[in-house]
Amino acid sequence: MQSQPFHSRASLTAFGTYVPEQVLDNAGMERLVETSDEWIVQRTGIHERRIAASTEFCSDLCFAAVRNMQERYNCDLSDVDFILVATSSPDTYFPSMAARIQGEFGIAQCGAADIQAACAGFVTALQLANGLLLTGAHRKILVVGAETLSKITDYTDRTSCILFGDGAGAALLEQSAEGCILGSFVSTTGAGGHHLYRSSLAPAINGHPIKMNGKMVQNGREVYKWAVSQLPQGIAALLARCNYSVEDLDWFVPHSANMRIVESVCEKSGISLGKTLTSVADYGNTSAASIPLSLDLALQAQRIRRGDLVLLYGFGGGLTEAALLMRWTL
Repeated sequence: MQSQPFHSRASLTAFGTYVPEQVLDNAGMERLVETSDEWIVQRTGIHERRIAASTEFCSDLCFAAVRNMQERYNCDLSDVDFILVATSSPDTYFPSMAARIQGEFGIAQCGAADIQAACAGFVTALQLANGLLLTGAHRKILVVGAETLSKITDYTDRTSCILFGDGAGAALLEQSAEGCILGSFVSTTGAGGHHLYRSSLAPAINGHPIKMNGKMVQNGREVYKWAVSQLPQGIAALLARCNYSVEDLDWFVPHSANMRIVESVCEKSGISLGKTLTSVADYGNTSAASIPLSLDLALQAQRIRRGDLVLLYGFGGGLTEAALLMRWTL
């Protein structure tokens, strides 16, 4: 486990999101599997989720989120020198979604890479972007978290298929004299990887046999136990290293996996739910897209403002955690 504050030269200068038009509410889910609106809301807090069209893929969601960012902030992407995309559901493993974005927007002399850190992906990408800016080798980095989880969801598994939706978020980080990132935290529990996975070629993880259908598989009970045990420790460690307390926070933005997890983590950490931003009720669990979608809902409601102290905390498959403490600069 690692937790340490670090220097930052990154300022957040633009932000955008996109969700598909198609809505799958709990009534629609009732028509797919044996479930009910009451059961779903009671156990997850989810009311609806967005589903990509059959002709709409992860790269399309990336493009749309970046265009939304351009429209809202009139930002110039021509001098972006690196693109990082966090996703677990790319339409192609190579070329990467980052390379697809570079091609779509015609950005010259630009590095590009996808990051696979599941639900911790967006925060991990922000951490890596800050490091690249700090070296001085890069000055302007586009970070995107995007998922089309509906395409890898097993809709015969009634306990997990109710959770997942599609969406994307984009953030532009630029080198500045006074950075916005105050500290970071990372932790990985690889021994628990078999509790949340998407199968590929290997027949086992950590010696545990896995399904080979290419879909996501989750042991919700074990993931819940891990998250509510680990996150309060990570929150306390990061705030202590940065000389802040939970009372200093303006906003806590955890990965919107499940509202019951969020509530338990807040209770154990002493963070008020009134200071917690989520997107799970409207969009379900969108993995690497959930944190930017939560932030954007708060931006649209004019809840989050420049100078606010914000704690982002991604967690999920790996099992991996990634957190950032930052000053909001938009």
